[in-house]
Amino acid sequence: MSLTEAELIQIRRHLHQIPELALQEVQTHAYLRSVIEQLATPFMELKTPAELPTALLVLIKGTAPRRTIGYRADIDALPVTEATGLPYASKHPGVMHACGHDVHMTVALGVLSYFASHRPQDNLLFFFQPAEESENGGKLAYEAGVFTGQWRPDEFYGLHDNPELPAGAIGCRLGTLFAGTTEFNIEIEGVGGHAAFPHQANDAVVAMGTLITQIQTIVARNVDPIQSGVVTIGKVQAGTIRNVIADHARLEGTIRGLTQAMILTIDERLKALCQGLETAFGVKVKLTLNQGGYWPVENNPALTKHLIEYMRSAPAVNYVETAPAMTGEDFGYLLAKFPGTMFWLGVDCNAQLHSAKLAPQEKAIQAGVTAITGFLTARMQQNYEVTAK
Repeated sequence: MSLTEAELIQIRRHLHQIPELALQEVQTHAYLRSVIEQLATPFMELKTPAELPTALLVLIKGTAPRRTIGYRADIDALPVTEATGLPYASKHPGVMHACGHDVHMTVALGVLSYFASHRPQDNLLFFFQPAEESENGGKLAYEAGVFTGQWRPDEFYGLHDNPELPAGAIGCRLGTLFAGTTEFNIEIEGVGGHAAFPHQANDAVVAMGTLITQIQTIVARNVDPIQSGVVTIGKVQAGTIRNVIADHARLEGTIRGLTQAMILTIDERLKALCQGLETAFGVKVKLTLNQGGYWPVENNPALTKHLIEYMRSAPAVNYVETAPAMTGEDFGYLLAKFPGTMFWLGVDCNAQLHSAKLAPQEKAIQAGVTAITGFLTARMQQNYEVTAK
C-alpha cells in the first residue's frame, strides 16, 4: 500500500527532528532505510555505496523497461539553530532542516511507496543523496562510480521546496532554474613597513582596494546585460594595527551565473585582473577558484517541455512559471551528466530558505507526490529518448 498523507506527515516530522550535516547523515540514512524496507517488494533492490555510506539508492524494476528514470532527494541539513517553536523541532542542537530537505525526502518516499504498490513500466532509481549543502554530494557520487550498470539513470529529476509559491504548486521553467556557484579566495602579498615610510613598503591594502573596484566591473562590462551574473566579495582581511603598512590581504567571495559558460567567462576575467594587479602593483597574487559540484541547474529542453505540459494540463496540479534563481544547487552537476529537470514545490511560508524559522506547509507533501507520480507515469508512456551527455 502507498503511504497515506498522515503517514507521510509523521515521517516528515521525524526526519525534521533528526537533522544531520553533510556526510554525517547516519541516523537519517538508517531511518530512510527502515521505512523503505517496510515497502520492499520482489522487484525492489536497495544499495548503500561503500564509497558514500550515507547515500541510499533504491531500484524499482519495471514491467517492460525502456529506460531507467532517476529521482533524487537530498538528505542533509544546515548548521542553523531552529527558532520555529514547533513541537517536532530539531533535537540536534545547532542543526536544522532549514532548507526543507525533510520535505524533499518525504515526497520521494511517497513517490517510491506509490510505485512499490503500482509497479512501473520503466525502471525507477531513487537516489537519497547526502551532502547537498556542502561537500558536493552529487559530484562525489558520480565520481565514485555510483551510477553504473543497473544503477545508471537515463534521465534524472528532482525538486526543491519554495516558500514563495502556494503550498503544493509546481514551479518550473525552460532553461536554467538555479545559478551555478564558484567560491574564490584571493591572497595578496606585498611588503610591510612603517606607516610613515610608505615608499619603503608595498601596501597590500591599496592593491586590494584597487582589485575590489576592478572586480565590480566584471559583470558590468563582460556579461551580456540581458543575462545574469553576480560577483560578491563577502569577506576581506588585512593588517594588524593602524600604523603598520600591511604586507598581506585576503579576499573571499562568490561567483554566480546562469550557465556554465558564463561562470567560466567570469573566472577568466578574475584571473586576468589578478595577473594585472601583480604587474601594476608589484605584489604577488594567489587566486583559488572552487566550484565543486555546484554547476548551474540547466534543465533539458525536451524533458522539461514535457514536464511543463503535463503539469499545466493535470487537473490536480497548480503550475506556476518561475524565473531563474541565483541560489545554488548541486543537482546541476548531475544534470550536466544526465539529461533531466529540476522543479520547485511550493510550501507557502513567510520565512525564507536557510532561515531558522522555515516551516513548510505540510499539505504540500501529498500534492507533490500526486503531481510527480502522475508525471512519471505519463513519461513512461512516451517513446522518445534523450541522449545522455
